[in-house]
Amino acid sequence: MTLAEGPFLGVGRSVSGRAWATRAAAPELVRRHQNALGLSEPLARALASRGVGPDEGEVFLNPTLKALFPDPSSFRDMDRAAEILVDALERGRSMVVFADYDVDGAASAAQVVRWMRAMGREVPIYIPDRVKEGYGPNPVVFRALKDQGAEIVITLDCGAAAQDALATAREIGLDVVVIDHHLMRPGEIPPAAALVNPNRPDDNSGQGMLAAAGVAFVLLAALNREARRRGLFATRPEPDLRQWLDLAALGAVCDVTALTGFNRAITAQGLKVMSRWANPGLKALADVGKVSGTATTFHAGFILGPRINAGGRIGRSDLGARLLSTDDPDEAAALAAQLDELNGQRKAVEQSVIDEAVARIEADPQIAEAPVLVVAAPGWAPGVIGIVAGRLRERFRRPAIVIGIDLAAGVGKGSGRSQPGVNLGAAVQAAFDEGLLLSGGGHAMAAGLSIRPERIAEFTNFLAMRLGEDQARAAEADVLEIDALITPKGADRSLLDAFARLAPFGPGNPEPVFAAASVRVERPMVMRGGHVRATLTDSAGGRLKAVAWRAEETPLGQLLQGGGVLHLAGRLRPDDWQGRASVELEIEDAADPRRSDAG
Repeated sequence: MTLAEGPFLGVGRSVSGRAWATRAAAPELVRRHQNALGLSEPLARALASRGVGPDEGEVFLNPTLKALFPDPSSFRDMDRAAEILVDALERGRSMVVFADYDVDGAASAAQVVRWMRAMGREVPIYIPDRVKEGYGPNPVVFRALKDQGAEIVITLDCGAAAQDALATAREIGLDVVVIDHHLMRPGEIPPAAALVNPNRPDDNSGQGMLAAAGVAFVLLAALNREARRRGLFATRPEPDLRQWLDLAALGAVCDVTALTGFNRAITAQGLKVMSRWANPGLKALADVGKVSGTATTFHAGFILGPRINAGGRIGRSDLGARLLSTDDPDEAAALAAQLDELNGQRKAVEQSVIDEAVARIEADPQIAEAPVLVVAAPGWAPGVIGIVAGRLRERFRRPAIVIGIDLAAGVGKGSGRSQPGVNLGAAVQAAFDEGLLLSGGGHAMAAGLSIRPERIAEFTNFLAMRLGEDQARAAEADVLEIDALITPKGADRSLLDAFARLAPFGPGNPEPVFAAASVRVERPMVMRGGHVRATLTDSAGGRLKAVAWRAEETPLGQLLQGGGVLHLAGRLRPDDWQGRASVELEIEDAADPRRSDAG
């Protein structure tokens, strides 16, 4: 990002408090992409601004597994994991899949279960209860699985930091194969039979951006290779791994991983597979979510994913994994209906917590002005506090931690979301090391913790001292980067389709942001759900539909409801209502051009 040439459209402070800036791109690289790929200047500039080098444009625009698939052996312990699991398959050893309760865990589990099923084995899935058992494996569960006859446990999207559980597994003779992607501390490699994690300190695969579902997909390739080496495909067909790319893509999108390199290829190709809706669970979920046709990251991340997650948040934790692994359309339909109902309940619970959290923040300047928002209350459901923290982070433009207090147990469970430049996970880990927390950790952008309620104020002060300067710098750098200037008349489907060549969008490849200068906001209306809709017009007679989601009570929504002439910024979406092939602008930010710092 750069403000070297002045703020874009002169917006030095928008209604969200940000400056606008042109997304930075080297002019020479822009010209190279134009000439080599035959792109328009705005599209070539968008490509260059995303760090795509002069010889990388073709692969970026057409990411394939053939070009980007890593050697499975480059992952530490991958070959060992494949040997253990194929050997267990041949010898008939009892296996259990143990996965996290979120989408990434469910998608990872379904891939392994489906590969085993293709090889003639049905492997049960164990998903821990979010409230009763918490995240990841523990000694009690491992002992119970061993007592029930399990000889091998495959942990997916968890286990890399489960020192106590894995030590117990070794003691009782339970072999554990860990497939994970979470950050690990240097020197802390737990005693697993095999531990595959591109983010373990001694892994040299260079695939640290992968979700667990991506690591699981590479595991399937290693399993195929090992089974082929042993001659297991002499009497049965080799599983075609491409059929499960939809699951790998689902995990990548819903776990908000960087969509670069191999992970981009997984997502791009996986969305094509998803678009065939051959997985009965995804098809049933798409039906209840009213999704059809071409699948996008939006469908995966905002329609399918939240429904799968709803089971782990407020219902039964195993529903998502069961849905994604079943081949029975009737069972899939029943599970999808149950998850859809739970998702509706989750939304109501979530909105209630958001409303209460916002009220607490706005009523207490000490909370509102802190570098990190820390808000706590009794009874807030552990399954929604992470979502609420993300909403608060978006609304108040600073890191946020939401803590639900269990008064009977005398413990608060918290979840936090951060902003670029503020390493929240490291700060939470430091607070744990200082003895302020019962447990805590995470990564730069997200963290989880448990705490005694009486120590919340001390913890808040600790974060302010540790992160105050980082947050101030991050706030100064909190710039909305603009890819191109549009007009209501010129914003059409051809423009949207041209920039869609940059998809799939996500971290590492942000969706293009467009700005419209001095457009008139006509007929603003508040819709059910607090959304604000309007029509944008320009002097050339152009008209463009626009919407600001959940904005009614926000400064953005209030500015839009006043109508008049504004600078607007947001993302273009297709508008196919009643057969029209048009577009609408999803408004993210706005500025009044009459203000001195807004043009």
